[in-house]
Amino acid sequence: MNALRRWLANAARALAGAARSVVRWATGIIPSPRQALVVALASPVWLLALVPGGAPWIAAALAALFCAVLFDALTLPAAWQFEVERRAPESIGIGDEGEGEFEVRSSAGRAIVYSLHDALPRGVERPGDPGGLGVDRIAAHGVRAIPFTLVGRERGSWPLGPVSVRVRGRFDLVRRTFRLQPGDAVRVTPSMTGVRRYRLLALQHRLRDAGVRAVRRRGDGTNFANLREYAVGDDPRHIDWKATARRDKLITREYTVEQGQTVLVAVDAGRLMTQLAGDLSRFEMALSSATLLADVAAQSGDQVGGIVFDEQVRAFVPAARGRQGLQRLRDAFVPAVATMTEPDYAAAFRALASRHRKRSLIVLYTDVVDPRASQALIALTARSAQRHVLVVVALRNDALMAAAVPTRESTSAQLYESAAAEELVMAREAALARMRHAGVSVLDVSPRLMAAAVINRYLEIKARASL
Repeated sequence: MNALRRWLANAARALAGAARSVVRWATGIIPSPRQALVVALASPVWLLALVPGGAPWIAAALAALFCAVLFDALTLPAAWQFEVERRAPESIGIGDEGEGEFEVRSSAGRAIVYSLHDALPRGVERPGDPGGLGVDRIAAHGVRAIPFTLVGRERGSWPLGPVSVRVRGRFDLVRRTFRLQPGDAVRVTPSMTGVRRYRLLALQHRLRDAGVRAVRRRGDGTNFANLREYAVGDDPRHIDWKATARRDKLITREYTVEQGQTVLVAVDAGRLMTQLAGDLSRFEMALSSATLLADVAAQSGDQVGGIVFDEQVRAFVPAARGRQGLQRLRDAFVPAVATMTEPDYAAAFRALASRHRKRSLIVLYTDVVDPRASQALIALTARSAQRHVLVVVALRNDALMAAAVPTRESTSAQLYESAAAEELVMAREAALARMRHAGVSVLDVSPRLMAAAVINRYLEIKARASL
């Protein structure tokens, strides 16, 4: 008796499982637009109900449509016959494009027409159709690679959403959707376009195209590199007279700048940095420039580190050499955001003084307009310039500069706005002049021209061997 009960219980569970599978299978199948069109075109058949003997014709039409739909549903591929792998780039710079692809594999015995759809987080987007990749066809037991492009829109680590595959029946009367969870993610970092472009131009010896000047390195703190033929403009003190006598022409020694220096980037994440400079905020452009500078410094053999601050220190990266230091800096930049608070320069400089005592090149990305804020910055930068080589990158507000210049067509309201803008510009220029007078190197530059200007200043400091 107990064995019979167990058998009946197992049978009931098996029937319930089969019923659930049938329900899942049936609910996963949806009618297609073609089925709706066929039903609409067949609607005049219902008029046969008004004709004597027309009922069998109506029944035959319904039976034919039912059989066609059932055949279409039964011949749809199963979920295990369809595999999709999404290969997305591991990281994308904000505003940059990253290439990826879907690899679709089918083990079905016939060609299948399908479409792909995926849900992307707000941090990335796909140009064109954001939700789908169009209709495609895969052969029996075939493999298809479908490329796609992603654009970074907001920094952070973003898990990519599920992938939906919608397959069509033989007659396209019904469709079925499979939902896949690849579990992959994309990391949106500060823009890397400048880094990649700089490296490419460096390989092609075309850095001048990016606005980077070739700076002749000189100074006492240099290391011998090689000998070459003397060129006009070379320092006569570097002529190697022994090599000149052997080759019967002027030969000069070539030097390289000493390695092992330290570069720290300090990025202000306060209120003024939230202002837009085109499509991106000045903070985003400062992070991109700082990433590019750190990459150039790391390629030159320097140690790189950094700090991000607003009213408090948000991130501090100790200086380190090579790819390790560069990667730590990028990791610290990813979660950083600009806020509407006033920057606390004193806290940032205290953190630098307590955590980093070695003489270094400090590149501070910020801007000053408010007189009180500029007073504190002037005092702190003047004091820091006595210990470190300090470069203040003052990100110019292009809209404010343009507003400060009235035109002949300006209205009375625009003239008042122009006068107010001019007053802010004059206060800013006075603050920057005081910094220069205190021995601080100041770059007053538009965010669009900032990257090349910062690299040029870095190369000039390296050439003078100021560290």
